[in-house]
Amino acid sequence: MLKKKQVVTGTIAHIDEMGNGIIKYREDMILVRGVLPQEEVRVEIVKRLQQGYVGNILEIIKPSEYRCKPKCSIYAKCGSCQLMHRKQSNQAQYKKEQVVELCKKQRLSIPVEDVLCAGNPYHYRNKMIIGFQKGRDKRIKAGFYEEFSHRIIPYEACLLHPKECDDIVQSIVSLIQKLAIEIYDEDRRTGLLRHVLIRYGKVTKQIMVVFVVRSNVFPARRRLVEELLKAHSNITTIVQNVNPRKTSIVLGNEERILYGKGYIEDILCGLRFKISCKSFYQINHDQCEVLYTKALDKLMLTGNEVVLDAYCGIGTIGMCVASKVKQVIGVELNKDAVKDAIQNAKLNRIRNIRFLCDDAGSFVSQLAKAQQTLDVLIMDPPRSGSSQEFLSSAARLRVPKILYISCNPNTQIRDIRTLQKLGYRVEGSMTLVDMFPFTNSIESVCMLVRK
Repeated sequence: MLKKKQVVTGTIAHIDEMGNGIIKYREDMILVRGVLPQEEVRVEIVKRLQQGYVGNILEIIKPSEYRCKPKCSIYAKCGSCQLMHRKQSNQAQYKKEQVVELCKKQRLSIPVEDVLCAGNPYHYRNKMIIGFQKGRDKRIKAGFYEEFSHRIIPYEACLLHPKECDDIVQSIVSLIQKLAIEIYDEDRRTGLLRHVLIRYGKVTKQIMVVFVVRSNVFPARRRLVEELLKAHSNITTIVQNVNPRKTSIVLGNEERILYGKGYIEDILCGLRFKISCKSFYQINHDQCEVLYTKALDKLMLTGNEVVLDAYCGIGTIGMCVASKVKQVIGVELNKDAVKDAIQNAKLNRIRNIRFLCDDAGSFVSQLAKAQQTLDVLIMDPPRSGSSQEFLSSAARLRVPKILYISCNPNTQIRDIRTLQKLGYRVEGSMTLVDMFPFTNSIESVCMLVRK
């Protein structure tokens, strides 16, 4: 058994799905962040986890040829990015290799295309969640959670955020300090301000600021809003979100609009979308347009199809495809997203699309029981992938084409394996789009047809 502060020298055997390097030391496994395969390193044991130990790098004895110096000053501590120490030219190859390896494990012979990289990998995030903590000096700090902990790493500017959004965060820190607004303490369950969420319209430049607080009672709320707007006239709307629960989920159910309309709008693929604080909207606007263009190319539509857009969110891809088909049905469990989707269809004067608030699995199961017919099924499930009920029901519907979009190739490949057993085959290759530069994540899309 390894002990805390024990120093170990070893070679990185491989990188796991979370981007942690693995050292196999006798019978133990050590997880090390910020390393590359085959690097020889000296690490200090800092924590024990269920799956092994966490080691912090003391020295890189033998660096990889693909190593570079991260441009971010807090990269070594922040848990948001995982690949800034890897040369950009190698990041795409690494992500492709991960997907190819996943296919091999599932015994799937799917050709995997080279990654479609972002033209500009910086300042792409249109949604930011900022946490707060009070230091020993009583000064408030804002930033991101350190990996494997709930400690906040303070920051001033993030290479992935739009600059104007980071400027707003710094103003908020000054104002809550000045107005003596208490920071939420998750252990004691005291204080008020839990998080600040910012949403940004890449094309419209509209900005939403959401104060996530523990209680309806928000002292100094009016003055906070007035002074923040005075400092940043580019803020479009400000919302108070109440989350009294003891949970790691950021947003609560109750909202109050403090300024503006309570939502922002952005333009994607030539369509205008309303985005509220709870809406799902792809984090990288430009790469989302690349993804949707590639996805629609795979469908080869004729104009007569009836399409089901499962897990439709605010209706982005369904509305992008609507002008090319006969009818689109969007299904989404999040009622706030469905409200936005309905309004988005009206906003864009799209009349051949309708949205239903329902669980995708149960809705497809109902269609199968009623022996309804569909020509195309578009599915973009959460990271956990789809359910057995959904996949089995889709197979019973005998949908000719299934377009599967995923932000987690691991669960996507698992589901493709299931669909193959249910009578489908992959047509063509798997397309990879780097929606999240400098992170381990990759967006993937593939087409399945009935055998």
